[in-house]
Amino acid sequence: MDFALSNEQKMIIDTTRSFVEQELYPYEAEVEKNNNIDSNLIEKIKQRAVELGLYAPNMPEQYGGGGLDTLTLCLLEKELGKANFGLQYIVARPSNILMACKDEQVEKYLLPTIRGEKVDCLAMTEPNAGSDIRSMQCRAERDGEYFVINGSKHFISHADIADYVILFAASGVEETTKGPKKKITSFLVDMGTAGFSVEPGYNSVSHRGYHNCILNFDNCRVHESLVLGEVDHGFDVANEWLGATRLSVAAMCLGRAERALEIATEWAATREQFGQTIGKFQGVSFKLADMSMELEAAELLTMRAAWKDSQGRMTNSDAAMAKLKATEMLSMVSDEAIQILGGMGLMDELPLERIWRDHRVERIWDGTSEIQRHIISRSLLRPYEQ
Repeated sequence: MDFALSNEQKMIIDTTRSFVEQELYPYEAEVEKNNNIDSNLIEKIKQRAVELGLYAPNMPEQYGGGGLDTLTLCLLEKELGKANFGLQYIVARPSNILMACKDEQVEKYLLPTIRGEKVDCLAMTEPNAGSDIRSMQCRAERDGEYFVINGSKHFISHADIADYVILFAASGVEETTKGPKKKITSFLVDMGTAGFSVEPGYNSVSHRGYHNCILNFDNCRVHESLVLGEVDHGFDVANEWLGATRLSVAAMCLGRAERALEIATEWAATREQFGQTIGKFQGVSFKLADMSMELEAAELLTMRAAWKDSQGRMTNSDAAMAKLKATEMLSMVSDEAIQILGGMGLMDELPLERIWRDHRVERIWDGTSEIQRHIISRSLLRPYEQ
């Protein structure tokens, strides 16, 4: 593995860092206070991201995206991750599930989303189906050329600003050696479709300005032309997406942890107590050493997984290790940073309390820490199975 960055990668990092500092940081306090992002500000940030070539960087260049390889994308995600999540998410990285679009779907959904004319959201989680996707109860039953969808989804991020939803629903049952399993189909469903409604979700302590919603489907009729991928094979599409999104989560956690460490280090180097800067006390300096070491370890795991993915060699275990280490590292670093700053670390004059609040969801969504450990241990034990 070559650790040297190319000139292009350095330029992307510098451009993204400058964009975050100039276009996102100034609005963090406002978003944290109001838990909302004005539509005019969304458009302003989006257009600036488009001008700089930062919009849809994960999508293929031939479709108008940035065409970045996974490693370079993670370097970009790390810089974006330093900002308030709601603000940085305006710089859309559309779900790569959309690459399953075909025929009219390409012009109606894929291309407008890459250009920033439409916003997608992903609907998978249900009240009784979180980590166990195949236990979902939202169902799609065929009726001639249509599918009739009934059920609900919750914790659906930014559905309040999306133009359409990538919906996963149970579409049948198959018999396997381990018993019956539900077949899953994915659909493209426009907001405003009859029988489909969106409700405000729950109030979360994490990621202010980035809302979750509840989706309800009541005899919602969706034409078969809006099936994304193949009927009954939505689980295959979902698996392709999960690896990429886990690396994205890991990379953004690296950025937040780096920002927290910088704040804590500057404080330790300038804050004086008992006649000397607090960084000279081992109780503080050793914390900084451990924080730095954990951050470096998480970055190595994440970038190694991204490098392997760029070569088509990343395994589920690689992505799981990166996501697990980075999210749990951020938990430790944000907590220790606040400990170094003391009471000031919990005040909203600094971003530490926000980073500390935001970190908690990272160990839950896109696969809990327990799910990641299951993936890793399964990969170790599988060769011994008879």
